[in-house]
Amino acid sequence: MSQFTLNLIVIGASFALYIGIAIWTRAGSTAEFYAANRGVSPVMNGMATAADWMSAASFISMAGILAFGGYDTSAYLMGWTGGYVLLAMLLAPYLRKFGKFTVPEFIGDRFYSQTARIIGVICLLIISITYVIGQMTGVGVTFSRYLEVSSSTGLWIGAALVFVYAVLGGMKGITYTQVAQYVVLIIAYTIPAVFIALQLTGHVLPQTGLFGTHDASGLKFLAKLDQVVTDLGFRSYTGHHGSMLDMVLFTMALMIGTAGLPHVIIRFFTVPKVADARKSAGWALVFIALLYTVAPAVGSMSRFNLTATMWPGAETGETFSQPAVSLSDIETREDLHWMRNWQLTGLLNWEDKNGDGLIQYYSEAGAATNEPLAAVIAEQGLQGNELTTVNNDIMVLANPEIANLPAWVIAIVAAGGLAAALSTAAGLLLAISGAVSHDLIKGAINPGISEKGELLAARISMGVSILVATILGLNPPGFAAQTVALAFGLAASSIFPVLMMGIFSTRMNKEGAIAGMLAGVLATLVYIFTYKGWFFISGTNMLPDTADAWLLGISPASFGTVGALINFVVAYLVAKATKEPPAEVRDLVESIRVPRGAGAAQAH
Repeated sequence: MSQFTLNLIVIGASFALYIGIAIWTRAGSTAEFYAANRGVSPVMNGMATAADWMSAASFISMAGILAFGGYDTSAYLMGWTGGYVLLAMLLAPYLRKFGKFTVPEFIGDRFYSQTARIIGVICLLIISITYVIGQMTGVGVTFSRYLEVSSSTGLWIGAALVFVYAVLGGMKGITYTQVAQYVVLIIAYTIPAVFIALQLTGHVLPQTGLFGTHDASGLKFLAKLDQVVTDLGFRSYTGHHGSMLDMVLFTMALMIGTAGLPHVIIRFFTVPKVADARKSAGWALVFIALLYTVAPAVGSMSRFNLTATMWPGAETGETFSQPAVSLSDIETREDLHWMRNWQLTGLLNWEDKNGDGLIQYYSEAGAATNEPLAAVIAEQGLQGNELTTVNNDIMVLANPEIANLPAWVIAIVAAGGLAAALSTAAGLLLAISGAVSHDLIKGAINPGISEKGELLAARISMGVSILVATILGLNPPGFAAQTVALAFGLAASSIFPVLMMGIFSTRMNKEGAIAGMLAGVLATLVYIFTYKGWFFISGTNMLPDTADAWLLGISPASFGTVGALINFVVAYLVAKATKEPPAEVRDLVESIRVPRGAGAAQAH
């Protein structure tokens, strides 16, 4: 059986399962559509939350960024996991006790303002659509390779599938679909990692293999990887090379952004009790850790395997002792068939610039301070790095092929990548549809809308959101994880501060909350668009997206921390200058902080 046929069978079977679950658990009421009728068990909700949160950025892109960024990109791990703890401890139980269906509904009621609720809706839409762009990017990458179509075609196929099962099932269907998707994605991520760890280090557990010994050289694996990449002029894998200020701000943006993500927060609205919200958070951390502790090993080992493929001498300890991989090898060898496959997607490419029939992979920038590399360049008449394109988002998906793992492993990885991207896309779309139908249409435009009409509006808004995210995903502002990081920055600057002040400050009033949200999100959006282009449209950026052009060296993805500070300061100053909230609102805030019982959701 060909690899393509096997891919179709495994991917097709997984999607038949997801769509079958969506049909079986189809939502028939708004309570089921928005919060699964608050009947999800903590373990099940923890698994669904893990799948919802571990998106294409985690499964497909994070290890790719770790592969090429090394220690400098470890902020993704620290920020995302730390942020989840923050969400579980500081926000989730209190929001569940409030007993609402959506984040904007909490904002509107807590700050006794329809305006605050609508601004919350706008912030939620900005965050969620940016986040969905990252997911659809991952969907396009995966489908393009395993269905052997262009990335744009893959993107449209994925959009159609998300539309079917997300629009049908609502939160009820999505919850049970995400449980199935978690099982698929964790198996798909772990199995190849175990195989590759055994190949390179002899360790069954990738987590220990990362710090183990490289079998072929006898060196510690990370020391061996450092040696290989620095031989080729790249920066050391385990060293820190960027701005420490930017790294700290980026970690903070991811952390507080995680705690402000609407699609993750609403998962805690699906459990029966406040205590169950805490238990759900604990279980979700366990399920998340199963993938996140493996990711550094996957990233580092995929980088080593790619480099050893391009320079076979790297495996033995002398990178230049053997010539680089040849064009004839790439075109004829079965174990290099993966390069030809990925070249068809446009995400991997090469060019024989000096016409010697070899493809030399190295860093031109590092050659100036690397004498052995400079000697090789002069001796072989090299004219630049000839592995011209290696998209970060292909590394996890290509890793099993690079390591020559069995065909069934490759097919499972394909299904896992799609499960990760689509599970989060579905959760985001649900957050969007709830904000539009429940908070905007029912809450502000047409309070008398029927339940059937509200459900229809929710489903239509989902469809429109999928269309917008897919169109923007055709030309994303970065790799999947980079695009998602921008969404975290927007959540950090808008939603997180208002939730914190809403729960822990009895003196914060509607004027302060509104001013803070507007100041935080607008400052962050303008900063991001300045470097990434207006509405992420290529060529519309006002300044180049380079470290030299960033204000004080702060990257667009890190600015969310600054935006959050702006939000807090503006909210505090405006609240001080205006009247206090009504007494009943202050009493409400005090009651929220007593974590006993849970308010019943309002009738719909």
